[in-house]
This record gives sequence, C-alpha cells and structure tokens, in this order.
Amino acid sequence: MHAPAPRQAFVRPPAQTPFTDVTVGALFGPNDRSDVFRVSSPKASMPTSLPVEAINPLLLVMSKHKIWRDGALVGWQDATIHVMSHAVHYGSSVFEGIRCYSTPDGPAIFRLPEHMRRFQDSCRIYRMPMRHSIEDLSAACSEVVAENELDACYLRPVAIRTGEEMGVLPNKAPVETFVIPWVWGRYLGHEALEEGVDVCVSSWRRPAPDTIPMLAKAGGNYLNSQLSKMEARASGFVEGIMLDTLGNVAEGSGENLFIVRDGVVYTPTIGSSILNGITRDSVMRIARDLGYTVLEQVVPRELLYISDEAFFTGTAAELTPIRSVDKIEVGPGKPGPVTLAIQKVYMGIATGKMPDRYGWLTRVESRVTA
Repeated sequence: MHAPAPRQAFVRPPAQTPFTDVTVGALFGPNDRSDVFRVSSPKASMPTSLPVEAINPLLLVMSKHKIWRDGALVGWQDATIHVMSHAVHYGSSVFEGIRCYSTPDGPAIFRLPEHMRRFQDSCRIYRMPMRHSIEDLSAACSEVVAENELDACYLRPVAIRTGEEMGVLPNKAPVETFVIPWVWGRYLGHEALEEGVDVCVSSWRRPAPDTIPMLAKAGGNYLNSQLSKMEARASGFVEGIMLDTLGNVAEGSGENLFIVRDGVVYTPTIGSSILNGITRDSVMRIARDLGYTVLEQVVPRELLYISDEAFFTGTAAELTPIRSVDKIEVGPGKPGPVTLAIQKVYMGIATGKMPDRYGWLTRVESRVTA
C-alpha cells in the first residue's frame, strides 16, 4: 500500500493590480465603476481585520443613523440580533423595500401604505405574528426619515424571527420588527436608467407554486435570487431573467419584467411565480393611462428575443430598460419610446416633478426647527 502523496501548499495567484477594489454598492449601485474606491494598500499586505468603516466609507455616515425597532429609535450599533436567531439558521424573515424621494416639497415616500400592506401580507403567509398596524408601520417609516433628517433614502422594514433556540418549528421564536434607512443609488448601475442593461436568461428557475410562496417577500426566497444574480455576474451580465417551472418568463432576481411588441405591453401574471410588485402595478396603471394596451399573460422565453422593447421594474431598480438578452439586442439596442414614456411619468411623479395624480406620495414633515 502506497503512502498518500503529500498535499501541495495552496499558492495564491498573483494579483492583477497592486490595489484593492472596495465597492460601495449602497451609494451608486453594483454596476457603476464610479462606486469603486481605490485603497492604496497592496493586496499581499492588506490587513485581514479592517474595521467595517475602513472597507465601506459610507458606513461612517450610515452608522450615525437611528433605526426603528418595535416602537423605539435605537442607535445603528444597537440594532442587533443573536446568532441563534431563527432567521439566521432558517431564513425566516420578511421585508419590504421602499424609496423615499427628494421632491420640491421635501422628502416623500413612494406608495407607503401599499408597501406596508404587502409587508403585513407576507407576515400572514408565513404565520408570523405582527403586532404593529399598517398605520403604525407607515408612521415608523416617516419617523425614521424625519429623525435622521434624510432628504432621500431607501427604507428597509424587516420582520425577523429571533430568539435563542434551535429547530425548524418557529412557534417559540419571537418576531422583532425594524425599519432601516439606507442610501441607495441606481441598483443596476449609475447609467442603467438612461442606457439600459445587458442581461441573460438564468439557468436557475423560480420555484413551483406549491413549494415556496412567491407572493410573500421573504428573506429565504432570495437564496434562489442570489444564485441567479451570481451566475449572471460571473458570465458578464448585469442581471439574470428567471423562468418559471414550465419554462416561461417569470422575472429578474429582484425585479418584475415587461416587454413591448408592436406597441402592446406584456408582463407575466402573478401566477408565474413572481412577486406582485408595487412598482409593477404603478407601471401598468401609468401605461394604460398613456393609452397603451397592457396584457398580463404567459410570456414564452422566445418572446424576449423578438421584442421591440423590454424593461425591469422594482423599488430598487425603478424602471430600468433592457438593452440585450443573451447577447441579442432588444430592438435597436437602446431604450425605446414606450419604455421612455412610462419611465418619464413614473420618475416624474416619484420625484415630485409631475403632479401626483394617483396619490402615491406620502410627505414627510421635517423635524428641523427654525
């Protein structure tokens, strides 16, 4: 019997550059090269235990903010949970993503009651007791914006099963609720809204309706999204389009999807394993009011390749045109007239540059006294 060959020591490949790229995606978005700070320490001698603030300078600002925690405002460093929390081990959290825009009349939160209703719905689907009403949660979001004197931000309400017990059954795990303020720019890149993005069809599919409830915006649901997103980035694309279990179009990893063909706007139904997006609803209402026919229906994959226009929608992504799918140009390879018309109205209302004819904005009263 031969002795096993000695294991070779792992040799780190030489660095491509003597500098370390530190991405501050929260500020500009993950596809924008202006979001990369150049740290002058060589990789070979880079300390392994830098404080978080040294890696992400934005956190120097963020760490001064207050976070709402079950009715009280607490310091950034105090908004913590235990490592034994149920959510850490089993993904049992639900959340929302909400934009607060800077408008000529001050900060305004976009479709706040609708977001809070979906938040409550997600809790109900996952049988998570929520002791705060929609009105109280809405007030908490406004309070976070006002207390931190934010003109614009991204708000992340999240309900988390915490506790200090092991086991899948969550009955004994308490539910804690937070509202977190965050500074977030263009989710799919700084130029994405103007120029569009290049995407691919993912090999990862949305789950069947009898496996995971996609109408709930739950933390565990996004493990599926992470796989799609990482695959797309590794292949040189900004985002992946996921199909449902039948092979028809579902959505992006964190966005709903629309395509335009011969002036008709198509989007998958909520039965296609998608999140029932609030931005999606906003876009459908705007498109119809602009005179476009909007059809919610099964969307076959090949329709992506012969569409005249395509775009993503979502709170973080807003309305982002799609420039190409699987390296096939969408239409002329740039945002089309239908996309731009809807985007203009959507962003105009959200930023207060157009009349809020739908009543979508919740104004935040400033706490700054003269």
